Amino acid sequence: MPLRTLRRALTCGALLALLPLNACGGGGGDDTTITVLAASSLTGTFTELGQEFEKEHPGVTVKFAFDSSATLAQQATGGAPADVLATADPTTMKSAESAQGGTPQTFATNRLVLATPAGNPGHVTAFSDLDRSSVQWVMCVPTAPCGIVASALLRQDDITGQPVSQEVDVKSVLAKVTEGEADAGLVYTTDAEAAGNQVRARPLPRTAPQGTSVPIVVLKQSGHADLAQEFVDLVTGSAGQRVLSRAGFGGP
Repeated sequence: MPLRTLRRALTCGALLALLPLNACGGGGGDDTTITVLAASSLTGTFTELGQEFEKEHPGVTVKFAFDSSATLAQQATGGAPADVLATADPTTMKSAESAQGGTPQTFATNRLVLATPAGNPGHVTAFSDLDRSSVQWVMCVPTAPCGIVASALLRQDDITGQPVSQEVDVKSVLAKVTEGEADAGLVYTTDAEAAGNQVRARPLPRTAPQGTSVPIVVLKQSGHADLAQEFVDLVTGSAGQRVLSRAGFGGP
């Protein structure tokens, strides 16, 4: 071997002990991407956890698709190229059973509250105010997890007033309230907290079915099942629980 080639080989060999394997050339440098389908109510917390995951896994990118749970479950069962599914309730997760690569894990709970704009133009101070004809209020569609809980709550408390609109997910309900298009909306505690001083959250009657469990699972079609499971472990572990708790989620 020529001396110049030998020196070059030795130099690269020494660098391999300090740098990633592709640093000396000759290897693929493509990043790995895992895709997480997550309910819109998880947008803030999962974005933060995704950034943490990327720090702990150099070369790995976490891509999120936030939408209504029903839409995401349908995409998962349709074979969408994704690695993880997190829905806002167990019922929607059950509908995606055929796409699950394992047993779903409950990692949090969430509760509904009655949110009003900060200025409270509709003078809404109690859940029963939704029966006033002058109050324009919104909720999720009955097929969405937030709509299922809201519908049960309305029936139990004999609220017969009708919403001016039913939105596809809780983020859309919250937007109607913060933009002044509704006097009140039924949203999750976590979404009300994320809105900060834009809204005021009022608790619902204690006797009402106010909450839901939040599950997560690795999908069968995952091309990176080990990494997908590591993301699930982050969410369900102590670090993930701290992030979720700060956002207002309850424990599993």
